[in-house]
Amino acid sequence: MLDGIYVDLVRSIYAAFIPPLIMSVGFIAGGTMVVRETGDAALAVIVAAGALMSVSRLAVALIGRREAFDPGLGVDRARRLERQFAVAYLGFAVCLGAFGARVFMLPANEAHLFTAVLLVGYGAGVVAGMAPRPHLAIASMFIGLVPGLVSSFLVASELYWATAAMMTALLVGGIRNVLDRYHFTVREISRRITFGNLARTDGLTDLPNRLALREWFEEHVTLNPNAGLVAVHCLDLDDFKAVNEELGHPVGDALLLAVGKRLAYIIRESDKAARLGSDEFAIVQCGMKHPEEAAILARRIEAAIRQPFRLDGRVAKLSTCIGYAVSDDRAEDLEPLISRADEALYTAKRRGGGIAAQIRDEQNGISAAA
Repeated sequence: MLDGIYVDLVRSIYAAFIPPLIMSVGFIAGGTMVVRETGDAALAVIVAAGALMSVSRLAVALIGRREAFDPGLGVDRARRLERQFAVAYLGFAVCLGAFGARVFMLPANEAHLFTAVLLVGYGAGVVAGMAPRPHLAIASMFIGLVPGLVSSFLVASELYWATAAMMTALLVGGIRNVLDRYHFTVREISRRITFGNLARTDGLTDLPNRLALREWFEEHVTLNPNAGLVAVHCLDLDDFKAVNEELGHPVGDALLLAVGKRLAYIIRESDKAARLGSDEFAIVQCGMKHPEEAAILARRIEAAIRQPFRLDGRVAKLSTCIGYAVSDDRAEDLEPLISRADEALYTAKRRGGGIAAQIRDEQNGISAAA
């Protein structure tokens, strides 16, 4: 769950685009006017560098936005996105800090007023948009604000001292607000992920439910150009009702849990097992090169279920019927594949048990039952 929290926190910093846009426009426009008023060459260089970093920061935010909100975003890609964002963000903070320090060294009261407003606005924007990454937010505020505050304190005026003191208090309060918002955001994301996992997990077996299986299928099969042949296996437990009535529901629940663990154990990491309901399970098998691989897995499933289950000193024996459907069409959704696997399952039941299959070759237009 920690990885999911981190990814969502990185996403959130790409969601706030308007505050940096306003800051960039304000810095470039206001900084240009201050340079024109003061004629200071050093300030002109700082404003030019700040304008370049402003454009870079906005470009990073826009270009990375689509990737950041990709549902398949993982931890490694999120770290790269955060590094890119941090470089541009801290680069602008350095320019802003140099701008504030330089302006308060110059005898230009109107420029001082604009700079104080710019610094306060920057701090507010950091708190609003960067709180989910507190280390970056706090570093940005220190780098961007402290040089101007120090320079303001050095002006021999009580009004400037009072202004600098007030801005310092706002900085401290902003840091406290960043930390509070960060902890609140982490709690909210954790709660959302937990509830999301509960909604997608079978409470008895801890396997994914039908909803989670559908989402996994879309990500790993529909959107995966290397998915290869795909098979969906549907099975139910032939003798489960009798075992449940004979040994009791607690033992029956423990039996379903044991079946779920056994199924999860025999499949590959690239496959996924799920409980569809009652004693019905499904397995998605992808990355196959030949339909015979699905037949091999079906036989392994059947053999695994036939092995006795030892539960609280009792032994339960089960058998299973398995129907599976194979497709080479990545555009085929999970539900039609489950329906075809169910049809094969009913075929197996009518035969008195065992395994049945439906194999579809999209290229040759062949649909066959075995």
